[in-house]
Amino acid sequence: MTIGGGFRPASRRSGLLGVHSIGEFVLSVPDVRDAETFYAAFGFEARATDNQLALHTAADGYRWGRVIGGAHKAMHHVSFHCFEEDLPRFKSHLEANGVKVLDPPSGFDSNGLWFYDHDGMLLEIKVGAKTSPNEKISMEPSAPATPIRTAPISSAASRTQPRRLSHIVRFTPDVDRAIAFYSRIVGLRLSDRSADAVAFMHGVHGSDHHLMAFAKSNGPGLHHLSWDVPSIDSVGLGAMQMADKGLSRGWGLGRHVLGSNYFHYVRDPWGSYCEYSCDMDIIPATIDWQGLDHAPEDSFYLWGPNVPEDFGFNHEAARA
Repeated sequence: MTIGGGFRPASRRSGLLGVHSIGEFVLSVPDVRDAETFYAAFGFEARATDNQLALHTAADGYRWGRVIGGAHKAMHHVSFHCFEEDLPRFKSHLEANGVKVLDPPSGFDSNGLWFYDHDGMLLEIKVGAKTSPNEKISMEPSAPATPIRTAPISSAASRTQPRRLSHIVRFTPDVDRAIAFYSRIVGLRLSDRSADAVAFMHGVHGSDHHLMAFAKSNGPGLHHLSWDVPSIDSVGLGAMQMADKGLSRGWGLGRHVLGSNYFHYVRDPWGSYCEYSCDMDIIPATIDWQGLDHAPEDSFYLWGPNVPEDFGFNHEAARA
C-alpha cells in the first residue's frame, strides 16, 4: 500500500533495482523540547518518549521521523524503503560496488542494510510501505461556505497538517558525486539540475519530481524537509499558524520552477527549514524522464518574495 491519501496499489518498474520511497528520517538536535514545540506547531502529532520525539501525520498515524538528543543538529540517518524481493538484491549490489554493510547503530534495531553515503551520512535500506505517489492528485479547492462564497470563514478555516513527506534537500560539497552515488547505489534517477549548484532526484518506481535533492555547499548538512499539503490555502494557512506561534522567519508564498510546487518555508530552531508544499510534479514509474541541465534563472522559483539572504546558509558546515 501507499501512505498518505488512502490505499493505492504500490507501483513498480519491472526489472529495475531502486528504492521506492523515503520511509523515515532521524534528526539529532541539542534540545528535543525545541523540536516538540516546532513540529507540533507545524501540524504533526509529536509524541515524546524519554529523549526522543516521534513525528506522526495526524490523518494516518504514520511515523515519518524521529528527533533524538545530540550535541548539535545533524541528520542521524535516512531510511529508504524497498520492495521485499529487492532487499537481497540490494545486499549483493552494495557488496559488488564495494559499499561496506554495517551493523545497525545503537538503539536502532533493524533487519535493513546500513551503510554510509558519499558524504559519510548513514543510510538504511529496508522493506517498507511505498510512501511515494505514482500519480498526480489534484489540489483540493477551497470548500465554499455558501453557494456564492468561495473562501471559508476565517474562524472555520482548517488547521494545516502535512499528509506525507515529499522530499529531503541536503547540502553537499560535490553535487556530481552525490548524483553518482545515489543513482549507482540507491537507484534514484536525475530529474533536473542546474550546473553544479543543485540536483533533483526521483524514484524509479514512481515518485514526486524529487525524493532527494542536493545543493552545493562547503560541507554536508540539512537544508530542508518538504511536506505535502492538499492546497495553496493549506500552504498559506500553515504559514499563518506558524507565525501565530512566533515562527514567522522563512520564505514564501511562492512557486518553484523545477517540481512546479507551491511553497512556504519556515525556519526551524537550528537554521534549516520545513516546507509546506503542494501540487508538485509526479514522475510515474512508466516514464523514462530525461533529466536536463537548466540555467540558474530557470531552476529556482517562478514567483514569490525575495529570497532571504541566509536561505542557502549551511549552519552545520559553519559550525564544523
